[in-house]
Amino acid sequence: MADNARAKRLADLIREVVAQKLLRGIKDPRLGSHVTITDTRVTGDLREATVFYTVYGDDEERAAAAAGLESAKGILRSEVGRAAGVKFTPTLTFVADALPDTAKTIEDLLDKARTSDAKVRESASGAEYAGGADPYKKPGDDEDDAAE
Repeated sequence: MADNARAKRLADLIREVVAQKLLRGIKDPRLGSHVTITDTRVTGDLREATVFYTVYGDDEERAAAAAGLESAKGILRSEVGRAAGVKFTPTLTFVADALPDTAKTIEDLLDKARTSDAKVRESASGAEYAGGADPYKKPGDDEDDAAE
């Protein structure tokens, strides 16, 4: 079993090689400049690599990019093997990264919270205190009550 540092180096190399090959070497129109490689993970035995990617566009473009990556898997694996120089070239698995969808969900929730905060701030702007500005008794207040 390989050490974690070697797996990390191989994962970084795979990410760079796949990104460069997608940018310059693959002529598939489904894989143009819309695909971005975000992360790569390699198993401890260096046999399998998972490549995470995002696609700029709608669901139809995402499906086309997934099909394009599957069809280019052999070319990309041979390029990785040529660049890595390892005994066994890892098999590549492409997984759509859920990070952009998660970020959009978080942004939507933050917008909802900002709207709710604005409504509360608006309703509290003209409000007055129920028992005066300072409803707490102070030590000097007892003396005023006794003098009256």
